[in-house]
Amino acid sequence: MEGAATRTVITSTSSSTENFSTSTLDYDRNFFRTASGLLVFAEIVFGLVVWTLIAGTEYFRVSAFGWVLFVAILYWVLTVIILIIYLTMAYNKIPQVPWTTVGLFFNSSATVMYVVAAAVDAVSISHAVKWRHNYTCWVASTVRKPPQTSQTDI
Repeated sequence: MEGAATRTVITSTSSSTENFSTSTLDYDRNFFRTASGLLVFAEIVFGLVVWTLIAGTEYFRVSAFGWVLFVAILYWVLTVIILIIYLTMAYNKIPQVPWTTVGLFFNSSATVMYVVAAAVDAVSISHAVKWRHNYTCWVASTVRKPPQTSQTDI
Protein backbone atom coordinates (compact mmCIF):
# COMPACT_ATOMS: atom_id res chain seq x y z
CA MET A 1 0.00 0.00 0.00
CA GLU A 2 2.73 2.10 -0.87
CA GLY A 3 0.96 4.82 -2.85
CA ALA A 4 -2.27 4.84 -0.93
CA ALA A 5 -3.47 8.26 0.11
CA THR A 6 -4.36 8.77 3.68
CA ARG A 7 -7.41 10.71 4.66
CA THR A 8 -7.72 12.76 7.74
CA VAL A 9 -11.23 13.01 9.10
CA ILE A 10 -11.96 15.81 11.53
CA THR A 11 -15.07 15.54 13.60
CA SER A 12 -16.34 18.16 15.94
CA THR A 13 -19.05 18.20 18.48
CA SER A 14 -20.76 21.27 19.68
CA SER A 15 -22.73 21.54 22.83
CA SER A 16 -25.79 23.70 23.12
CA THR A 17 -24.08 26.05 25.55
CA GLU A 18 -21.62 27.25 22.91
CA ASN A 19 -24.42 28.81 20.88
CA PHE A 20 -25.19 31.35 23.59
CA SER A 21 -23.12 34.47 23.70
CA THR A 22 -22.37 35.90 27.06
CA SER A 23 -22.16 39.60 27.67
CA THR A 24 -20.37 40.95 30.64
CA LEU A 25 -20.65 44.52 31.74
CA ASP A 26 -17.82 46.02 33.67
CA TYR A 27 -18.30 48.03 36.82
CA ASP A 28 -16.57 51.38 37.07
CA ARG A 29 -15.65 51.64 40.74
CA ASN A 30 -14.03 55.04 40.32
CA PHE A 31 -16.96 56.77 38.58
CA PHE A 32 -18.05 58.68 41.68
CA ARG A 33 -14.52 60.02 42.09
CA THR A 34 -14.72 61.89 38.79
CA ALA A 35 -16.33 65.28 38.24
CA SER A 36 -19.00 63.68 36.03
CA GLY A 37 -19.83 61.14 38.70
CA LEU A 38 -20.15 63.77 41.40
CA LEU A 39 -22.40 65.91 39.19
CA VAL A 40 -24.65 62.96 38.32
CA PHE A 41 -24.88 62.09 42.03
CA ALA A 42 -25.75 65.71 42.90
CA GLU A 43 -28.32 65.73 40.09
CA ILE A 44 -29.97 62.63 41.54
CA VAL A 45 -30.00 64.03 45.09
CA PHE A 46 -31.38 67.47 44.16
CA GLY A 47 -33.89 66.00 41.71
CA LEU A 48 -35.13 63.71 44.46
CA VAL A 49 -35.42 66.65 46.84
CA VAL A 50 -37.58 68.63 44.38
CA TRP A 51 -39.63 65.54 43.62
CA THR A 52 -40.33 64.79 47.29
CA LEU A 53 -41.01 68.43 48.21
CA ILE A 54 -43.75 68.67 45.59
CA ALA A 55 -45.11 65.10 45.71
CA GLY A 56 -45.30 65.15 49.51
CA THR A 57 -47.82 67.99 49.42
CA GLU A 58 -51.28 68.47 48.02
CA TYR A 59 -49.83 69.61 44.70
CA PHE A 60 -53.18 69.18 42.93
CA ARG A 61 -54.42 72.38 44.59
CA VAL A 62 -52.24 74.37 42.18
CA SER A 63 -52.40 72.85 38.71
CA ALA A 64 -48.98 74.13 37.60
CA PHE A 65 -47.30 71.93 40.20
CA GLY A 66 -48.24 68.91 38.10
CA TRP A 67 -45.85 70.18 35.42
CA VAL A 68 -43.10 70.71 37.99
CA LEU A 69 -43.64 67.20 39.32
CA PHE A 70 -43.56 65.75 35.80
CA VAL A 71 -40.25 67.45 34.98
CA ALA A 72 -38.71 66.45 38.31
CA ILE A 73 -39.70 62.78 38.03
CA LEU A 74 -38.88 62.46 34.31
CA TYR A 75 -35.38 63.86 34.60
CA TRP A 76 -34.72 62.05 37.86
CA VAL A 77 -35.55 58.70 36.25
CA LEU A 78 -33.48 59.55 33.14
CA THR A 79 -30.56 60.55 35.34
CA VAL A 80 -30.74 57.24 37.20
CA ILE A 81 -30.71 55.42 33.84
CA ILE A 82 -27.67 57.43 32.72
CA LEU A 83 -25.98 56.63 36.04
CA ILE A 84 -26.53 52.92 35.43
CA ILE A 85 -25.15 53.23 31.90
CA TYR A 86 -21.99 54.90 33.19
CA LEU A 87 -21.54 52.62 36.21
CA THR A 88 -21.84 49.46 34.12
CA MET A 89 -19.78 51.00 31.31
CA ALA A 90 -22.50 50.00 28.83
CA TYR A 91 -21.47 52.92 26.63
CA ASN A 92 -18.41 50.89 25.64
CA LYS A 93 -20.66 48.09 24.33
CA ILE A 94 -22.61 50.48 22.07
CA PRO A 95 -20.01 52.54 20.20
CA GLN A 96 -22.50 53.55 17.48
CA VAL A 97 -24.22 55.98 19.84
CA PRO A 98 -22.53 59.38 20.08
CA TRP A 99 -22.48 59.48 23.89
CA THR A 100 -20.98 62.95 24.07
CA THR A 101 -23.82 64.35 21.97
CA VAL A 102 -26.41 62.41 23.97
CA GLY A 103 -24.98 63.78 27.22
CA LEU A 104 -24.89 67.31 25.86
CA PHE A 105 -28.49 67.10 24.64
CA PHE A 106 -29.69 65.53 27.89
CA ASN A 107 -28.00 68.08 30.14
CA SER A 108 -29.08 71.01 27.96
CA SER A 109 -32.70 69.89 27.87
CA ALA A 110 -32.65 69.17 31.61
CA THR A 111 -31.33 72.67 32.29
CA VAL A 112 -34.00 74.32 30.16
CA MET A 113 -36.81 72.20 31.60
CA TYR A 114 -35.70 72.72 35.21
CA VAL A 115 -35.47 76.50 34.68
CA VAL A 116 -38.97 76.53 33.15
CA ALA A 117 -40.28 74.33 35.96
CA ALA A 118 -38.67 76.58 38.60
CA ALA A 119 -40.24 79.65 36.96
CA VAL A 120 -43.65 77.96 36.82
CA ASP A 121 -43.20 76.88 40.43
CA ALA A 122 -42.22 80.39 41.56
CA VAL A 123 -45.12 82.04 39.71
CA SER A 124 -47.59 79.49 41.03
CA ILE A 125 -46.56 80.07 44.64
CA SER A 126 -47.97 83.58 44.47
CA HIS A 127 -51.38 82.03 43.72
CA ALA A 128 -51.20 79.69 46.70
CA VAL A 129 -52.65 80.68 50.03
CA LYS A 130 -49.76 81.77 52.24
CA TRP A 131 -48.78 79.41 55.02
CA ARG A 132 -51.44 76.83 54.09
CA HIS A 133 -51.33 73.52 52.22
CA ASN A 134 -47.59 72.98 52.59
CA TYR A 135 -46.69 76.46 51.41
CA THR A 136 -43.17 76.22 52.84
CA CYS A 137 -42.42 73.01 50.88
CA TRP A 138 -43.52 74.70 47.68
CA VAL A 139 -41.32 77.71 48.42
CA ALA A 140 -38.38 75.43 49.22
CA SER A 141 -38.85 73.61 45.92
CA THR A 142 -38.24 76.88 44.06
CA VAL A 143 -35.05 77.55 46.04
CA ARG A 144 -36.08 81.02 47.03
CA LYS A 145 -36.78 82.78 50.28
CA PRO A 146 -40.45 82.98 51.32
CA PRO A 147 -41.89 86.48 51.44
CA GLN A 148 -41.86 88.20 54.81
CA THR A 149 -45.23 88.66 56.46
CA SER A 150 -46.31 91.96 57.86
CA GLN A 151 -48.89 92.60 60.55
CA THR A 152 -51.57 93.18 57.90
CA ASP A 153 -51.02 89.70 56.40
CA ILE A 154 -51.75 87.96 59.68
